Amino acid sequence: MARHTRTWPELPRPLDGTVMDNHTHLPIVPAQIPKANGFAMPLDEQISAARATGIARQVTSACELPDFAAMIELASTYEGVRVALALHPNEAALHDGCVEPSPDGLTPQQSTHHIPLDDALAALEKALDNPMVVAVGETGLDYFRTAEAGRDAQKRSFAAHIDLAQHKGLPLQIHDREAHADCLEVLDRAGNIDIPVVFHCFSGDAHFAHELAERGFYASFAGPITYPANAHLREALVAMPRELVLVETDAPYLTPVPHRGSPNASYVMAHSVRHIGELWDLPEDLTCAQLMSNSTRVYGEW
Repeated sequence: MARHTRTWPELPRPLDGTVMDNHTHLPIVPAQIPKANGFAMPLDEQISAARATGIARQVTSACELPDFAAMIELASTYEGVRVALALHPNEAALHDGCVEPSPDGLTPQQSTHHIPLDDALAALEKALDNPMVVAVGETGLDYFRTAEAGRDAQKRSFAAHIDLAQHKGLPLQIHDREAHADCLEVLDRAGNIDIPVVFHCFSGDAHFAHELAERGFYASFAGPITYPANAHLREALVAMPRELVLVETDAPYLTPVPHRGSPNASYVMAHSVRHIGELWDLPEDLTCAQLMSNSTRVYGEW
């Protein structure tokens, strides 16, 4: 049997409309670009490919303090790119000193930027004032890559992010990994939330989709919705009101079928968009129009 060669996905046929990749991680430096067949696609090429395919805008997330300024500078350089900033939940635990081995078997490592959590949140608050910032994210809870001892710090950080997003009038992007019920509990405890709330890379089932819809929260679907084993994600998509559905890549990971296993980039999201349209039984142009309308309602126009 021939060995599969890992390559960058070919450029898809352009969409019959434009959409927004509402959650990606653009590389700040070339070393962050994954290689496929010895080739790392330069950021200029990735963005050009996205625009040629119909991905007109991108929200790129920086979730560690050292990346904030560089990601803002990147967005200032490229038309159509804006930024989401937050302390990732796994970062929150490190800022609070939790270095216990995590359920996935890794031992977290603190770095010099892991200042006390309150100081890190203060630095985030200051950075959110930059006009390139259109969202607070990704924040939330991660029970897969942080030990139980770090959960309290994650919850305190999550609650602080909710307050910051409301104070700044910015939408909130939530990272929810094996923590559905606790994520909702923290949000419900916050009381009346009057900003858009987005569960990025939605990983729940139809029941959880109903929980989000009842609260007016958005579900953002990434490449895993195209994976054959993930019927629960497809059922969740159909269960969500169409006006509460977003689409993303979470690149450079979670590449959709038919390029699963290769590096991901915003231009590859065309496959996820088409899959959503098929599940909605909606023409491609109307699928794009719905998704873009939803995205601009959350993040605004630029």
